[in-house]
Amino acid sequence: MKISMEETLAALQSAQNLILTAHVNPDGDALGSVLGLAHYLLGEGKQVRLLIDDDIPARYAILPGYEMFQKPVEGEQYQADLLVVLDASLDRTGKVHEAVQAPVLNIDHHPTNDGRADKLYLDGKAAATAEIIFSLLELAKAKFTLPMASALYTGIATDSGFFKFSNTTPYTMRAAARLLEVGVQPSEISEALEVRPYSHVKGLADALQNIEVWHNGRAAGVFLSYEQMQVIEATDSLIDMLRIIEGVEVAVVLKYKEEAQARVSMRSKGVDVSTVAAKFGGGGHVRAAGCGIEKPYEEAKALLKAAIDEALNPTDILDEAEAVLRASSAQDPTQPSAV
Repeated sequence: MKISMEETLAALQSAQNLILTAHVNPDGDALGSVLGLAHYLLGEGKQVRLLIDDDIPARYAILPGYEMFQKPVEGEQYQADLLVVLDASLDRTGKVHEAVQAPVLNIDHHPTNDGRADKLYLDGKAAATAEIIFSLLELAKAKFTLPMASALYTGIATDSGFFKFSNTTPYTMRAAARLLEVGVQPSEISEALEVRPYSHVKGLADALQNIEVWHNGRAAGVFLSYEQMQVIEATDSLIDMLRIIEGVEVAVVLKYKEEAQARVSMRSKGVDVSTVAAKFGGGGHVRAAGCGIEKPYEEAKALLKAAIDEALNPTDILDEAEAVLRASSAQDPTQPSAV
């Protein structure tokens, strides 16, 4: 059920014991939204637990409260008054949703959200979920502390590409400016998030050896099997390197971090990649989306490339089908001709 921001705030204020979570493969917006809201709730005297079913990248250790993140323990059940899912729909939270026994409040900015939560606040025009949390805390007349502001600024800045993506609005800039007034140092955050250990940089170099460009140069991707991922330590920022290739409209990274599950990230310069992700049960935005594909490597790769081809130019698919039909009709006069 979709609810208003006022109803969202009321749901949070009426709960005493809350568990906060976000999507697997968490990014700056997921982590910043969770931490920003967590610091506010803790300040209100709530009991708060942060569960994310994935590893948390070490570069986010700059954020106060980083140490609060936990992975759900296999087989353990968690009780709470409210499970708050941030920056994702329920199907992207891994084991957390099944492990937590509580009503679900979902706060998100992805238009493809499946709406399965008990209560959903969705703003598809917000640059980041952290921007929504900022608005929510403004509504609550919260006193922004530096830990809250640092987390929310990180979420807003990273999901807007440090204010260079098309989702950046005047409100996005005003929210960021308000957080800077609290004392956030943007250079410290950006420098911390840019730092990578040598092994990660080496892994990126190795991964880039697998670039494939197709669809007349309009699509570029790196496809990494489970075996390749055993020797490549990290692929963070790889998608951004593909996106800047001249002529590329859609960039994609497919990797098998788990043996039977491909993780897919896509970026575009206008093509709606959320429709591609939706075909595999994922979602996101027009220009940034992701999904998982439970298929063997070669099959997942072929299916994904075909879906991207169709998104880039669906008439190509129709023209090809028509050509096949015409050729078949020419060989078999009993078949009706294409109209």
